[in-house]
Amino acid sequence: MGLKVEGLRDGDTEELGDEPSALGVIWGVESDAEGVDNEVEDRDDGEDEENWLDQFTAAQTALPRVTKMTPGVRDPNRVNVFLDGRFAFSLDVAQVVELGVKVDQELSPERLKELRDASEFGKLYQRTLEWALTRPHSVRETRDYLKRRQIKRRQLNRQREREEKKPLAELRDDMMELVVERLITKGYLNDEKFAAYYIENRYVRRGISHKRLRMELQKKGVDTDIVNRLLSQEARDEDEEIMKMIAKKRKKYDDYKLVNYLVRQGFGFQMAKEAVEKYGNEES
Repeated sequence: MGLKVEGLRDGDTEELGDEPSALGVIWGVESDAEGVDNEVEDRDDGEDEENWLDQFTAAQTALPRVTKMTPGVRDPNRVNVFLDGRFAFSLDVAQVVELGVKVDQELSPERLKELRDASEFGKLYQRTLEWALTRPHSVRETRDYLKRRQIKRRQLNRQREREEKKPLAELRDDMMELVVERLITKGYLNDEKFAAYYIENRYVRRGISHKRLRMELQKKGVDTDIVNRLLSQEARDEDEEIMKMIAKKRKKYDDYKLVNYLVRQGFGFQMAKEAVEKYGNEES
């Protein structure tokens, strides 16, 4: 018996990065084989995963068979896949459709590895997408975020090894790069849009020099040509920004410290000195 796909909702796949026609709420259809009636939560990448699959493939000659698929408890866009009546892994809805996973399918070792890799990719992509949607991010920021997750996973696995627990799947460099590429393709990562957001946000929050903005954006991996083009389109000028900063910091610093502060923010010494003197004259 094949998959039953119900309740297609237009637009819901945008976050998953797939065509709208591919998304639906997939309900598992049990085969005639005895299955597990208790619903299993979709597994997070920090949770324990059973190693029975490894033991099964090593000890059995028969191929494991998909006996049941159920929607995730915490995330209905994920599908729990059961092999021979036991939870094996989860996939997102679009992956189930794309990979053609169906109840009663027998899985070769190669096919099983493909699906387990897809499961890890789907979980990593979803976590990264959720992070990316909190605010605009640069491509370099996203790679750094994934690198932190990779390091954290390695640290967790060292702890699990000491506790004699099965290690979690490593976050591979090629998988992390595929996540970044998919986010770029789907429009969730765009350095030019990020830079425009960053420039506007820094201007609104407080004054800042063009020099300081260039330094900050280059540190975040934004190409110099993009930064120069966006800054050239800004109506605000350095005089406006430095006076804004002086107004905010005047009560906190004396003239000497204020000039030094402005220099640290990327303004030239002479410009900072003259701006502080001008502001003092306007106050008096």
